[in-house]
Amino acid sequence: MRVLCIGDVIGSIGCEFLRKTLPQFKKLKGIDFVICNGENSTDGNGIVPASAQHLFTSGVDVITLGNHAFRRKEIYEYLDQEENIIRPYNFPSPSTPGRGYCTVDLGRTSVTVINLMGQEFMDASVENPFYAVDEILKKVESKIIFVDMHAEATSEKKAMGFYLDSKVSAVFGTHTHVQTADECILKGGTGYISDLGMTGPIDSVIGVKKDIIISRFKTKLPHRFDYADGECALDCVLFDIDEKSGKTVSVERFNLR
Repeated sequence: MRVLCIGDVIGSIGCEFLRKTLPQFKKLKGIDFVICNGENSTDGNGIVPASAQHLFTSGVDVITLGNHAFRRKEIYEYLDQEENIIRPYNFPSPSTPGRGYCTVDLGRTSVTVINLMGQEFMDASVENPFYAVDEILKKVESKIIFVDMHAEATSEKKAMGFYLDSKVSAVFGTHTHVQTADECILKGGTGYISDLGMTGPIDSVIGVKKDIIISRFKTKLPHRFDYADGECALDCVLFDIDEKSGKTVSVERFNLR
């Protein structure tokens, strides 16, 4: 089974580039299932029902989120209604909208996708993701399990990869918007990469107009983060999964332009 994991989609420009690029790439590589981080998919940050639907109708099967999951109130009801969009499981409140994992029945097999958020250097208070994933795995029956570890610290992501080695099919990181070059298969058969990267404007700082970010670093004053425009790239990783064992048999990183 071939599962494509796509880095954080940035605004309408990223959504449009994904729609332009993904269908052809799916056909070219014989991709069976697509997971995409969509927490920045609407202009001005966050996600709304319209941008989520845009991703689904472009060929995405499951949308994961992160620390910007609840930036827009209009998404709250949608998170409760739509099963294939998930937010980090380890938000502490039982009244938090949505769910932290989902299982998609594909007939011959099923795929479970889990969304977690790290604790180090993040601007949200969440429960320990290691205990949280233990709790989920007790409930999950799928052989094929993917984990989006939305975190700032590569050390925390790497630790999660080793912690879940042999327990899940793959662990991929999101949030930093910079694709890492450490894709691998861990000793227990779990595929891993520290960060998928992003889908959005190349001439930017993590998707935002570069002058805004430079000014923020120089002045230390708050700035509105306006997304950049221009040429885009779609960062992604393709995992080949053995359906009987649920293990990763190959992993390949792409930067589509």
